[in-house]
Parts: sequence; structure tokens; C-alpha cells
Amino acid sequence: MPEPRIRRSNALLVTATLAAFTVTLPAQASAAHGLPTVQPKAETAALHDDEAGGNADADDPAIWRNAADPDRSLVVATAKEGGLRVYDLAAREVQALPAPAGPTPDDAPGRFNNVDLVHGLRLATGRADLAVTSDRGNDRLRFYRIDPDRRGGPLVDVTDPAVPPVFSADQEEINDQRTAYGLATYTDRATGRAYALVSRRETSTVALLELLPGRSGTVSYRTVRTLDLPTAFRLPDGTSWTPCLEPGELPQVEGMVVDPANGVLYAGQEDVGIWRLRADLTGTPQLVDKVREYGVPGTYDEETEECAAGADPGFGGTHIAADVEGLTLIPQSRGDGYLVASSQGDNTFAAYDRETGEGNEYEGGFRVTAASARLDGSEECDGAAALNAPLGRRYPHGLLVVQDGDDTPGSGERTATGFKFVDLGDVLEALDD
Repeated sequence: MPEPRIRRSNALLVTATLAAFTVTLPAQASAAHGLPTVQPKAETAALHDDEAGGNADADDPAIWRNAADPDRSLVVATAKEGGLRVYDLAAREVQALPAPAGPTPDDAPGRFNNVDLVHGLRLATGRADLAVTSDRGNDRLRFYRIDPDRRGGPLVDVTDPAVPPVFSADQEEINDQRTAYGLATYTDRATGRAYALVSRRETSTVALLELLPGRSGTVSYRTVRTLDLPTAFRLPDGTSWTPCLEPGELPQVEGMVVDPANGVLYAGQEDVGIWRLRADLTGTPQLVDKVREYGVPGTYDEETEECAAGADPGFGGTHIAADVEGLTLIPQSRGDGYLVASSQGDNTFAAYDRETGEGNEYEGGFRVTAASARLDGSEECDGAAALNAPLGRRYPHGLLVVQDGDDTPGSGERTATGFKFVDLGDVLEALDD
């Protein structure tokens, strides 16, 4: 098996062996058409990735609970070049924040990819909850303090103006867009320090960043270490396999989530599967499940810019179809609960046992389907977020928000995306059946 390469910020290379590398293969399988279904209760207004729509493309959500007034809880979501959108629990937009431009008109524009939350970070101005987003266009993280009573909108930018690029050495490299991509945050319970885990587009690299409060209430970060997940895999027949991608690209990670109870990171390598590893990026990663396409040979066609797949040798998993995308947790009491993954290739969601002692075994799945002719389901889902806590009158059993990559009925031939709000009680009932 290949070895993950760990690089510390002082450029010292540390190699973590995968001699003990294990793959957990679920024993049971479910066809997508046989899965239970749930229907959304609400949806956001469609976003359009064109000039008229501000190049807004829905991607990833996060749910902020207003402890003082759960009915006024919020959903913060990325819209790529369209910046951030903030919605109330009725899925109505309450604020839109633009992504910052590049340094010059010739440079890549800001592009918000993923978003997550940090709770109770100690700032110079007092403790605050933050929305953190990966700005893929500028290769930086950006930080927004959440204040539900603020006039003009609940989010205010508190990003240190001097935040450095996450991965790139200079603007030319940033413009190549091999930049900050997926994102997950967590707070170390032992030290109280807050971190962000950030993946790099078109590579298998994940970086651990410590969040650093500034003197004026702003936030910056420093790189602690990085880790490269494997990109080539030894198959049971003795051959080596790498997912077919465009020349020069490696199988990237986007969807990530950290279980705060044990500091475990789950990372979705889109064309490979779901990894489990320590959130501090030490130790040995384990592949919890594989996409169905794992091991399928492919040949890249320069003319069509697509991969032609060969015969399936049967080494893949049975529950998720590439790309594996948004990951989220549904915690329950006594350590129970689910890890939920968006199986983008077949428009389903797969649920795994949250307990690592059980090997994160597959527990079932579901689909988000249309509630009416006007309220469609979720297709080609990029991002997902769940919150298993009462959210007022609308969602007393919690909320699941999923991205919809094909929002219908759309506006003519315009590409339309958005977010669907699903009662988490319906999801848990479907998984318990």
C-alpha cells in the first residue's frame, strides 16, 4: 500500500507508514432504488451560475443554532463566486455577502467553496461564534462573526487583512487554482484551541491550520502540518490502480467533518472513498468505505476531455457512487449516531455507524425526493449539514440541509442550484426502519 506523506510547516518531511493499513468492507448492500425516501419541507430560491445571477452556484451549508431563540437559527451557505448566503429556517435569504475580488482584474476572483462553524472562539472583543469559509479563488480562509441582532445582517467579516495563502507560494500559483477547497473545523477539547482542516484542489493534500485571534477582533491562522492521502492503490489481483482524471490531477478531497467527541476526521476522497483519521493528521488513515468505481480502469480522452471506463473488476464498494461529496454527522446520545455521506453518482445518501469501535459499518441510506411539483428533491448533491437539536417550531427534531445540484423547475436553460431543508426526524425514522 502507498504511504501518506506528512509535511510539517518547517518543511521537515515525516513519513507515516501504512503497513497496518486496513480497509473495512461493509457486508450488506442496498440498491439505490430500494432505499427509503424523505421529502424537503422548504427550499431556498434558485441560484444561477451566469452573469445575470452573479455567477452564484450553491455548494455547501452549515447550520447555526440560536440558543437564546431557536426559531431564529440560521443556515449559512456558500455560492462560490456569489459569496455567502444566509437563510432563516423558512429558507428565506436574510443576507448575501460577496466573495472578495482578486488583487487585480486579471487575477482569479474570490470563490467560496465550503463553510463550517466555530463556536465560542475567544476574540479580543469577546467570545463569538464564527462562520469559516474556504476562498478557493484567493487560496485563503475567511471568517465571519455571527451576531443575529446585528442591523444589516447577522454576519460581519472579521478576517485579518494579512491572512496568508493556505497552499500557494504566489499569486501566479493562486491563479492556477490548485487552492483551498474542502473545509472542516474543530476545537480541541483538551487545549481549547480551534482548528480548520483544508483540502487542496486537484491534489490529495489536507492541511491542519490553527486559528489565531488577533488584537483587534480579527482572525488569522498558521499551518501546523499537512498530509497527503494515497493516490495509487494495490488491488486484490496484484495490480496498481489510480482513478482516471485529467493529466496532472490527483484524486482530491472535498467533503470533510470532524467528530468532536473523539477528534476523528472523516474525509471524502471523491473518486476513492471515505477515510477515517485523526483530526490532528497523525496516525494511520483507514478507508471506511470505497466508491463503486474503485479499481475500474480508465483512459483519458483528450478530445472529449472525459475518461473511458474499462471493465469493472469488482473491487469497489456497494453503497456510494463517485463522487463521494458532502459529509456530516448526526450525533445521538451515548456516542451513537450516524456519519452521512452524499453519494453524488446515484443521488443518494449513505449512513454509517458513528462509533469507530463498530468499524463505522454501513447502517442504511435514503434519498431526498420531490415533495410536490414545485418542491423537488436533491440531485448531484455537493454539500450537506445536519443538526440534531430542536430548532423551534419548524424543526423541533432537528434539521438536515442538502445542496441540490439541479434545482427544478428551473428558469429555461439556466443552470439552477439551491439548498433543500429536510426534517431530521424524518431522516432518523427512515434510517431506523
